[in-house]
Amino acid sequence: MAQTKNDSKVLPEDFSDPSADNALIEPKQDRLGYAPFAKHLADSICQMNFPEGFVIAVYGSSGFGKSTLLNFLTYYLQQKPKNEQPIIVPFNPWLFSGGEDITRRFINELQTVLSKFKAVPKGFISRITDLAKVVSEIPLPYAQASNALVRLFDDKEKETSDLKEEVEDTLEQQHPRIVVTIDDIDRLSAEEISQLFYLIKSIPNFTNVVYLLVFDQEVVIKTLGNTQPIPGETYLSQIVQASFELPLPDKTSLRRLLSEKLNGILADTPKELFNQNRWGNVYLQGIDHFITNPRDIVRLTNLLTVTYPGVKGEVNSVDFIAIESLRAFRPMIYDIIRKNPTFFGGTAKTKGYLIPTLDEIKDFHHSWLAQFENEDKEPIKLLLLHLFPKLEAVWRNTSSPAQDESIWRKQLRICSLDIFPNYFRLVLTQDEFSDAEIKAIFALAKDANAFGEILVELAHQKRSDGTTQVRAFLEQLEDYTEKEIPTHCIPSIVKALLDVGDQLLPPEDEPQGMFDFGNDIRIERLISQLLRRIDEQARFETLKEAMSNGNALSIIVREVATLGQEQGKYEADESIPEEEWLQSVEHLKELEEIALKRLRDAAQQNSLLEAPKLSEKLHYWQSWAGEEEVKRWVEKIIDNDEGLVNFLEKFLQKDCSEYGSDGTQKTGYRLDPKWVEPYLEPSLILERISHLDETSELTEDRKNAIAQFIRECEMRQQGQDPD
Repeated sequence: MAQTKNDSKVLPEDFSDPSADNALIEPKQDRLGYAPFAKHLADSICQMNFPEGFVIAVYGSSGFGKSTLLNFLTYYLQQKPKNEQPIIVPFNPWLFSGGEDITRRFINELQTVLSKFKAVPKGFISRITDLAKVVSEIPLPYAQASNALVRLFDDKEKETSDLKEEVEDTLEQQHPRIVVTIDDIDRLSAEEISQLFYLIKSIPNFTNVVYLLVFDQEVVIKTLGNTQPIPGETYLSQIVQASFELPLPDKTSLRRLLSEKLNGILADTPKELFNQNRWGNVYLQGIDHFITNPRDIVRLTNLLTVTYPGVKGEVNSVDFIAIESLRAFRPMIYDIIRKNPTFFGGTAKTKGYLIPTLDEIKDFHHSWLAQFENEDKEPIKLLLLHLFPKLEAVWRNTSSPAQDESIWRKQLRICSLDIFPNYFRLVLTQDEFSDAEIKAIFALAKDANAFGEILVELAHQKRSDGTTQVRAFLEQLEDYTEKEIPTHCIPSIVKALLDVGDQLLPPEDEPQGMFDFGNDIRIERLISQLLRRIDEQARFETLKEAMSNGNALSIIVREVATLGQEQGKYEADESIPEEEWLQSVEHLKELEEIALKRLRDAAQQNSLLEAPKLSEKLHYWQSWAGEEEVKRWVEKIIDNDEGLVNFLEKFLQKDCSEYGSDGTQKTGYRLDPKWVEPYLEPSLILERISHLDETSELTEDRKNAIAQFIRECEMRQQGQDPD
């Protein structure tokens, strides 16, 4: 039986663990109706006739179960009679993304799998070994992996072509069918996708080999958009000979799957807090509208896994699922409810200080509902009517009896103003996280995407002191890094931080004064503390994968710089003993190359200027690539006035070092011309910007940047030191 990479088996989905997002492996576990499709496809693959290699693609969006379908197909292929059973070669190029050459890895994987089967002629294995040797002899820096095939058909063209012909001859003489399954193509870079497709089309396109590819067609076409001379769809049609759309799961399947996952989360909910009939109305008339695919189910149940344990027994379970559904799928409504309890809770007849009148309530609800699409309005209204009887007076011109309020309180309903705050424990009133809340969030730590989503959500929640909840969480998290966080969760936590870390740097959490520090330093400390618990090779593999695929460019660059400073690089104040380094010299060099590639990609894609901490990124870019490369990029950016002002704004810093006569801290701004001197000559742009700060269309920050730059330039010309 063929297995996945490194002989590790994909475990079946455990429906008692609603945070699990694992692909199913056996058709008996099918919840989405994919098994029949997989069986018919497996029958066709075994019975079809074709003159040479054949490429089949199954297209589907992220989270729709592509990997599950692939596992079902593999299962059915392995159930065939021995004389029909093909050899299956599973290959996931994403496991090697950002580093090791995909071409070499594929041929090595083919060689490894085929060598286990006696049915494969020894001559064929020998030829594959020779082919692998030819490829391995081609010198390739990681950054130029896509050149492998060009070189293969250049310097080694004749030798490789001869080997390929010999392999094909061997296959024709005695040929068990070979099925190569390839997953996660849509998670690769454009360069890697092109290399993989070129590999499929050109090298091992041997007789009796079927390629089965599963990926998101829209994502791949978009990724390839700027790298191919022809449209992405045309390019794919030259690679894929038969394609299918992943069957969309029907509503019945989705409802069954959600039900099983909810049973795992709310299994021990008190019966008196769950009404079956009411759940049917709330779900079918409201929540069901938002559940359109398996990813929606995972998103909702991941949230409930974190939020429900902290309020169990203090909220009505039906109401809580409904309000968390709004948090997941319509966060604008969730925030409106959270911030305006008196417009939702209680009855329309409730009187009291700061309680709005019925006319005010009607105006309020008609106003916000008008902002939504027509297709959303009716399900939203029905859901909220089930949650908040007060809204009967808004949308149905009726009202609930006043005596219902005591019943709502007893049933822990969200419409009770006394109970209402219980539904927003992780959002509203608490400046500190309880131990139970932090450990509840840890339940998602093994899933990098789910953990990252929670962190981003905390970055949007404000505390009473004006900072965000993510600052408090990151600080408290340090109390758990030594032993409470399971070792197997460390890679996924690091991956999450290097993926969403730039979204965890809101202005509210910027350092206030010289003794404070920002969330970037908090993230850096957490990564360091967690990585020290695993060995050096595991640290490197974790960082390599996370930096190659993460989206937090500022955090990635800062992390590489920190690793270098441990070794005395980048004008470090001091280095630490070599035995305490997180990375070896060789591994650090490779991580620096990855960071440099990410910087260059961001510059080429015009996203670098919008990322936080620009000055820091430019400094290290210059360290890794030289000043001329960075200067050329800056010259292009400041070619027009808008670009110039935008560039200067990125260097504007708050200055909290001054104090007034009453002892209170004053906030000013700094923009020292010396900060931009490595990239441009300040005197050359001074005249260009001198007339711009009067432009009313500029934002306040841009006006401040221009004014402060001019002021400090003039002070230096007069021999004054702004410091």
